Amino acid sequence: MTSTTPPPTAPDSPSPRSRLLETIRAIEPWDALERAHVETATQWVTGGAPLYRVRKPDVPATHLVSYFVVLDHGRGQLLLVAHRKAGLWLPPGGHVEPDEHPWAAVVRECREELDLEAVASPITGEHPFFLTVTRTRGESPHTDVSLWYLLDADARTVTSYDEHEFAAIRWLTADEVLEEPAESLDPHMHRFTQKLQHTRTGGQR
Repeated sequence: MTSTTPPPTAPDSPSPRSRLLETIRAIEPWDALERAHVETATQWVTGGAPLYRVRKPDVPATHLVSYFVVLDHGRGQLLLVAHRKAGLWLPPGGHVEPDEHPWAAVVRECREELDLEAVASPITGEHPFFLTVTRTRGESPHTDVSLWYLLDADARTVTSYDEHEFAAIRWLTADEVLEEPAESLDPHMHRFTQKLQHTRTGGQR
């Protein structure tokens, strides 16, 4: 006799909000400020606020961003771009689209901005390394909740970039980044670089 018992129902996949919350909670904070930012981001996600930018430049006033820091391990350098609108040297990146996974945003933006396929660093895999909550400056200031990812690339393969977004690109060692005036960089760039140095030296300060 043929069984009429229905097949077991697959469990519902986690929502983008719950996956984002899991991603944020997995970040190991570098210092008290990152710990505070992780807590702020956690409360923002669990509080039910809108997560994604739906209209340029600032709707909603707080929204999700994916940065990606491209590392050339052979040369011991990382890539920064001169962002035209921000007027600062930053890692590449962009806004996460509605219901898009932040790593998928990295893959998309890496292709759009550098014409490069995203290759996750073995340091972190497809998981963010750093988190910041930053009030932007200039016209229509808003708050970016930014997940910072690490990518691997040979600097020689980065031969083009989005000239509408960036005025120039530079490859710098970690020490060279730390020598740059803080006001010329993303406000958290020095802290990110210190965390990266600490991680790459096996925790030795």
